[in-house]
Amino acid sequence: MTRPIEDTTGARAAGTAAAQRLVAEDGAFLDDLEQQLDAPYEQLKPGAAA
Repeated sequence: MTRPIEDTTGARAAGTAAAQRLVAEDGAFLDDLEQQLDAPYEQLKPGAAA
């Protein structure tokens, strides 16, 4: 079993903090964008009415 690499530079913590800020500041925009991008494919889901 391989041991995880220790984050001695703080890069993981900095990346996590940046991702949290992005979601906090732009989460609603990203959710709306995701819905818009997924909308054309909604009717292609299995079981959807043709």
